Amino acid sequence: MEIVLTLGILVIALTCFIFELLPVDTTAICVAVVLMIFGLVTPEEGIAGFGNSATITVMAMFILSAGITRTGVVQIARDGLTKWGGNNLTQQIIAMGVIVGPISGLINNTAVVAIFLPIIEDWCKKQRISVSKLLMPLSFVTILGGMITLIGTSTNILASGVSKKLGYGEFSIFQFTKLGILTFLIGLVYLAFIAPKLLPNRKPLATEFIGEDYDIKDYLSELIIKPRSSLVGQTLSGSEIQRKFDLDVLEIVQNGMRFSQPLGDKVLGVGDILIVRSGKDDLLKIREERGLSLLPDVQFQTQEIESILTTEEEKIGEVLILSNSRLIGTTLKELRFRQRYNATVLAIRRGAELLRGRLGRIPLRFGDLLLVQGPKQSFIGLQTTRELLVLEQQDVETLRTDKALIAVLITLAVIGVAAFDWLPILITGLTGVILMIVTGCLKPGEIYGAVRWDVIFLLAGLIPLGTAMDKSGATELLGNFIAGLGGNLSGYWILTFFFAATSVLTEILSNNASVVLMIPIAVQVAETLNLNPLAFMFAVTFAASNSFMTPIGYQTNTMVYGPGGYKFVDFLRVGGPLNLLMAIVTPLLIVWLYGLEP
Repeated sequence: MEIVLTLGILVIALTCFIFELLPVDTTAICVAVVLMIFGLVTPEEGIAGFGNSATITVMAMFILSAGITRTGVVQIARDGLTKWGGNNLTQQIIAMGVIVGPISGLINNTAVVAIFLPIIEDWCKKQRISVSKLLMPLSFVTILGGMITLIGTSTNILASGVSKKLGYGEFSIFQFTKLGILTFLIGLVYLAFIAPKLLPNRKPLATEFIGEDYDIKDYLSELIIKPRSSLVGQTLSGSEIQRKFDLDVLEIVQNGMRFSQPLGDKVLGVGDILIVRSGKDDLLKIREERGLSLLPDVQFQTQEIESILTTEEEKIGEVLILSNSRLIGTTLKELRFRQRYNATVLAIRRGAELLRGRLGRIPLRFGDLLLVQGPKQSFIGLQTTRELLVLEQQDVETLRTDKALIAVLITLAVIGVAAFDWLPILITGLTGVILMIVTGCLKPGEIYGAVRWDVIFLLAGLIPLGTAMDKSGATELLGNFIAGLGGNLSGYWILTFFFAATSVLTEILSNNASVVLMIPIAVQVAETLNLNPLAFMFAVTFAASNSFMTPIGYQTNTMVYGPGGYKFVDFLRVGGPLNLLMAIVTPLLIVWLYGLEP
């Protein structure tokens, strides 16, 4: 009965993950609670994920990555990218891989993509090439680079924790570095010489005025306030037209004088012209209800739009919604986005899809790219939030560049002490966090924003599921079943099966969930067939991170999905062959480097 209950909860959890019925971290916590309710784990086991060494280590690595980011260390790589990139796409991908890959092995790869996204976009603008040619390779090289060391991705640290729980000890920081370097080089060769033929031209060449990429001129109109309008004598905020209609007032023209944000306290009068972003339906509604005259024949030219949206005080830019953002699942209207950030969302890009109408009612998703207009000071505020990523290179003034060397030395010390086994990575990581704060690389309040709490709660919720699978005998049952099916196959093909199965599972769940579920089963099969358990753990770990086929299988893929203007099928066309290549090559390399004998 315990096996049936555990597997039933597992199936329900998988269904929630696949169909996104709830956020993945919420689903994971629900799983832990249900397991405790049914007595499949004790209360202590149910909350053990929060105090698990892997969870705390992942938390420490997020904070260390933030210390590196805030001190501007990675920005130094920008000059190398410009210097060695050249004008050839193959050369550009190689230069990017050589620079970004090793960095991804030292700090979290989602942080690397966050830093390099605006750098690559700016580079593409100068090179006059489409960003869709380089953003997907950027994501892929960070994924490959993250497998060079234990701390490159949270998946590796979690896999190490599962290994310890199963009695095989934690992974050392460079335990699979040889394998990671080889798979990175093979993947980079594919990306540099084969991928350029498959990469699409989804977004047009970068233009000087970013609004052209969104065709926003079709959604800009002029409204004139007539004598009998109910708006006469009211302030813009008091009229509530921006709250009641899908409409944003970008500029007000009074007696030939233009006024831009903030406009909330501006008193409206007869003859005032409101330049607005809105869909046609709402324009017709407000015309009838509020006594306005619509100028439908106004055809804004690009230069006019640019002069409206960008002035000495105003600017326009792109903002990416990050995975730990509280904005996910809510609408702009519910968030009161304009009031909260003092900026207006003009359009939303979701992959190749452009959303420009009824923006206030669209639930936001991770990876959505918002075209935002507002005061320049507002963008400085947006840069400081951990929920949004402004796709422009950070001003050097906002970075603590004088602390860069200290941050590097702290990170190297954390890695070095752990590499020589003088102290566990958990202790060195937490020590590094304290040193980052004491030396001023990070402010105490910044450490909370640095942590990806969605990942932490996901780990904390899934670890009890692994415990329940083990205690109930479900892991042993599934392991014996797979071992029985593969008893006549060679060790390489069983290894390849686990690599392929984990890779597919990662595309529909998450890399961390796949590791928790698959490593115990893989080890059970290895023990039953008298094969090397370490080889099987490595196969599952690498398969969980080598996720290239979809924009949702790995978070860095989702981060470049909107900025690159990609379609879902683009990842399948470019990433599918890479996934297949890794599924063939990685098990062969594991057999060669580590053997199949226990």
